[in-house]
Amino acid sequence: MHIDRIGIDESVAAVFPPEPLAQRLAEASVDVTVVDGSPDSLADCQAVVTLDHRDSFLDLEWVHSIQAGVDRFPHDRFREEGVALTNSTGIHGDAVGETVAGFVLALARRIHEHVTHQTDREWSRPDWDDGWTVAGEQACVVGLGGLGRGVVDRLTGLGMDVVGVRRSPLPEPGVDRVYTVDRLHEAVADAQFVVLAVPLTDETRELIGAEELAAMREDAYLINVARGGVVDQPALVEALRDGEIAGGALDVFETEPLPEDSPLWDMDDVIVSPHCAAYTRDYYRHVAAILEESVRRIADSEDPVNRVL
Repeated sequence: MHIDRIGIDESVAAVFPPEPLAQRLAEASVDVTVVDGSPDSLADCQAVVTLDHRDSFLDLEWVHSIQAGVDRFPHDRFREEGVALTNSTGIHGDAVGETVAGFVLALARRIHEHVTHQTDREWSRPDWDDGWTVAGEQACVVGLGGLGRGVVDRLTGLGMDVVGVRRSPLPEPGVDRVYTVDRLHEAVADAQFVVLAVPLTDETRELIGAEELAAMREDAYLINVARGGVVDQPALVEALRDGEIAGGALDVFETEPLPEDSPLWDMDDVIVSPHCAAYTRDYYRHVAAILEESVRRIADSEDPVNRVL
């Protein structure tokens, strides 16, 4: 692989302006330009940094996703065309972990209700037994990769007891017990909060469905900072309506943006956020660090950082 020029696709503007990343990469040993994904704009590029997939990328040597998830890219076609695909795994743990901690505290301390009351100019205190403290409560983190690690660190810092779920039962620091996926129902059974932090793959699609929701406590909350497809959304809506679980905090959905007619918008104990759990003003700096190291490695005939394909 030989890289002389990298394009920054305009799709990254959904997360940060492309220009700061281009300026940060100006010191790298390659040219950098902002592109619109068209073949003409990519004509002199061998690589692209992007949020979205475009078919024009199949003519390049290297595609870097600014997200950790790469489910939107056609893996089979990338393999056929010999295109290297890398992601931004490892940069989101702090931001996502803090977002999950915020969701947990908002739900426990009823902060989301106060915000609603403020909008309505309503002075309304919660009932005496509505709020609780999270110290000593149990959380189950499904997925103990970069995102899950950031979540575990924040929740243990809040004094919570954490169990985890992943393919391997190997111990994880800060996690009281690690369950394998085939024991998912057992893992979620005692948790006040179930946090999803897995990539979307064939194995994790609709990992949480009606049976898994039924296995959770009636006063439990589901927090999804993974991908919308990890949850059977109609089953989740039904479980919330029937009181099988208490509520949730959802950053990702099957269809994005979340349609205006989705019942999730109006559910009392459901927090909806627009797929922004990883957003931070330093996002582009973190991506730049990965790209700078990848460019160095490629120049030394090594694989770029976080190579997926």
